[in-house]
Amino acid sequence: MLAAWYDAQGPAGDVLRVGELPEPQPGPGEVRVQVAVSGVNPGDTKKRRGWLGSSMPFPLVIPHSDAAGVIDAVGDGVDEGRIGERVWVYGAQSYRAFGTAAQFTAVPEYMAVPLPDHVSDDLGASVGIPGITAHRAVFVDGPVDGAVVLVHGVLGGVGSMAAQLARWAGATVIGTVRRSSDLPRVDPLSVSHAVALDDDAIGAIRDLAPDGVNRIVEVSMSDNADLDVEVVANNAVIAAYATRQDRTEIPFWPLLFANVTLRLIGSDDVPVTAKRQAARDLTAAAAVGALRVDIAQRFPLEQIADSHERVDSGGGGRVLVTIPQ
Repeated sequence: MLAAWYDAQGPAGDVLRVGELPEPQPGPGEVRVQVAVSGVNPGDTKKRRGWLGSSMPFPLVIPHSDAAGVIDAVGDGVDEGRIGERVWVYGAQSYRAFGTAAQFTAVPEYMAVPLPDHVSDDLGASVGIPGITAHRAVFVDGPVDGAVVLVHGVLGGVGSMAAQLARWAGATVIGTVRRSSDLPRVDPLSVSHAVALDDDAIGAIRDLAPDGVNRIVEVSMSDNADLDVEVVANNAVIAAYATRQDRTEIPFWPLLFANVTLRLIGSDDVPVTAKRQAARDLTAAAAVGALRVDIAQRFPLEQIADSHERVDSGGGGRVLVTIPQ
């Protein structure tokens, strides 16, 4: 099969290769998916370049965890009726060597989720890592129907998914962006109110939520901790999935007096039961049109190094790699 891989960490153009590798065979409880579209996430590029001193977990890695495609073979114990089913895939390269940047990938059957006929491959390949992270951040402490949810970085991959899921589940969503000039880019279908951090963000959020916000989905705890403590309701939850400073300071006593719960969310290590619930909810939301993604750019597989560099450059939107059939 045609695949991309690396056998050493480093810059994308130096270490990523494209060529022929043996097709994977599904083991017991697994399915093999013929990949149509592979989604590229910041986590994929961080693994490739050895972010935070991480080392090569396997001698050879086919990158990417997310994809959309069709099941073409099943292993022992899997219903053969799944052959031919359209699916979206998550976690293919989470603690595993061979991801979705290839014509075929083999994953445990529950990680290949039925994709409704009217939902595009592009959306299916964009859901996995950001969607499961967002779902965990929004729902780990229970339903949000009637709650006020503050989503920082609402234009980002996780932030946009979190806002859409919270709105779908009945919350009032306040979303933040870095600059006032970004406000027109915010989707009013998923964000009830948008606030720019370069303005009086605390005052604006207090006006919108005079009793405080019940949940905060946090993209940079080190930057926003002082803002967060000024707008939280008593017994609020801050679910943080990223930070800019490795050793992040927090205003401990104000958070304590507000009885705030601080949760740290790592998508690879979300419990399997929670991932499966997230997959069900994400599929249900997509089926009714409650999930949308902004596709920034598509690359053919032979240009996978360019796709990684596009992700590392930032700029928003999802980056996809199309796989030849």
